Amino acid sequence: MVKERARILVVGGGYVGMYTALRLQKQLRGELRQGAVEITIVTPDPYMTYQPFLPEAAAGAISPRHVVVPLRRFLPDCRIVIGEVTAVDHAARTATVATLATEDKGTPPEHLQYDELVLAPGSVSRTLPVPGLAEHGIGFKTVEEAIGLRNHVIEQMDIASSTRDPAIRDAALTYVFVGGGFAGVEALGELEDMARYAARYYHNVRAEDMKWILVEASDRILPEVGPEMGRYAVTELRRRNIDVRLNTRLESCVDRVAVLSDGARFPTRTLVWTAGVKPHPVLAATDLPLTARGRLKCTPELTVDGAPHAWSAGDAAAVPDVTAAEPGTETAPNAQHAVRQAAVLADNIVRSLRGQPLQTYEHKYVGSVASLGFHKGVAHVYGRKLKGYPAWFMHRAYHLSRVPTFNRKARVLAEWTLSGLFKREIVSLGSLEHPRAEFELAAGGKPSDHPKNDPKGSN
Repeated sequence: MVKERARILVVGGGYVGMYTALRLQKQLRGELRQGAVEITIVTPDPYMTYQPFLPEAAAGAISPRHVVVPLRRFLPDCRIVIGEVTAVDHAARTATVATLATEDKGTPPEHLQYDELVLAPGSVSRTLPVPGLAEHGIGFKTVEEAIGLRNHVIEQMDIASSTRDPAIRDAALTYVFVGGGFAGVEALGELEDMARYAARYYHNVRAEDMKWILVEASDRILPEVGPEMGRYAVTELRRRNIDVRLNTRLESCVDRVAVLSDGARFPTRTLVWTAGVKPHPVLAATDLPLTARGRLKCTPELTVDGAPHAWSAGDAAAVPDVTAAEPGTETAPNAQHAVRQAAVLADNIVRSLRGQPLQTYEHKYVGSVASLGFHKGVAHVYGRKLKGYPAWFMHRAYHLSRVPTFNRKARVLAEWTLSGLFKREIVSLGSLEHPRAEFELAAGGKPSDHPKNDPKGSN
């Protein structure tokens, strides 16, 4: 039993935050009922996003609501606070929280007291000072961005279909993706598949009219699947007339013209930025030790080094990899480690509360799988290399087994089954992103969130 009442604060509702809270909820069920333990989760969204399914959600293979897990249903014994932690004073065991209510009223942020802190805010998109990027770039990290990108791609096909201006048409049908990691390659592969299928329903837009360009600064894509599978992925994409440019950087995108370091210029209305992530800014607003890259210094037991009662894992944490042959190696900031770290982290919090010795996190990386579109993929798992349909099938099977809750598993499987029996949905619902635009125009006002000449579009 827990020796004294403990207030556990979990910052972040992603992989680490949700799975840690879930395991704590199970391990401390008796203490929660007796009021000996209180678990509070502070998260900007009331759901956890299963990010490996974002490309398929963008392509319409999975409904957006099935890519997310509602935290209140999944964690009934925890207190869910929708807001942002803006600062942490661990010496005083206090977190500063800006909630929806404080923002609405314009009142100062609240201060939450805690006894145990789990700092797992995840990461944010890593951007570079590229001219025009902030104005014209599209991210691909949230379900909102995925659905917005789907609507945008179809909207550009509508624009190309409705104009005779070759410059507008060419820019609308040119899609530039920056970043050759999982997010960029999978998003490009799925959306190119979707757009090619949608083109058959346009009388004056053909699949050959579209330009899909992948820009990667290094000499290969998908480094997690190994050099051989990375080369195969490049070959497969190029076979589909996708322009893969390695050792190339985006220099500028001012006035919707993508200028690359190799001198190429592409007028485009679609620039998707997936060039990596960086630690969440809240880490810099704490009194906890950070590495040179801005991540929390952690021990193999997932405690923050030199900070008792502070814990971390996932993207925010620099966790030593005890299975690596080379000293000083850290675990990769990916979902494979995050989910397993969350289980050890939760167990160690329970052990700490009960005065028991802590466990060491130890997991050897088993490999990766990636989708390149419908029935296409690459995989390097347990030393085995797969490509094409077998890799794509493994990708789906693995992620179906990992998505939380039986409810989500059943719904995703049902949607995959139906998508194999019926045709794709190719409808753009761009007005969903600005639902009040039509009413504001009818009432004689001007839409407040987007240009007056484009009241209903996503761009």
